[in-house]
Amino acid sequence: MIELLVFDVDGCLTDGGIAYGNSDAEEFKIFNVKDGFGIVSWHKLGRKSAIITGRSSRVVERRAKELGIAYLFQDVKNKKETLELILKQENLTFENVAAIGDDLNDLSLLRSVGLSFAPNDALPLVRDEVDVLLSLGGGKGAVRQMIDEVVKRENLSEEFLKLWL
Repeated sequence: MIELLVFDVDGCLTDGGIAYGNSDAEEFKIFNVKDGFGIVSWHKLGRKSAIITGRSSRVVERRAKELGIAYLFQDVKNKKETLELILKQENLTFENVAAIGDDLNDLSLLRSVGLSFAPNDALPLVRDEVDVLLSLGGGKGAVRQMIDEVVKRENLSEEFLKLWL
């Protein structure tokens, strides 16, 4: 049973683009509202999520808080090791995790989880390694597509729909 969803940011929750403002503190990212709606709905099912990302950004911190994401780890060098910390705290196993990633720094994590996903614009090596290659790109609804697939596989579709009817 999938209890925890793990998201990479750049290339998954966003299209990978980074825009800078006039000051060193200004960084802009565009997040997909459908991804956010799916994450909030996942939480309403009593499940949790985590962001584990290789970069650090106040924008990501703001988005994680806004969506009620339980775990946020930024500037991570080894994502699998970081996930192990969460699993210990939650008393879960790798089999209880679905994760999405798009680049080489995601591979060890993706290889370890119960269900792995990649956006269609992920690095070819990553696309070849995951359980599910999504039809949408990073920042273009890929995370929502991932959540919908997990909900379907976990037989939660009716419960998921009832959240909003």
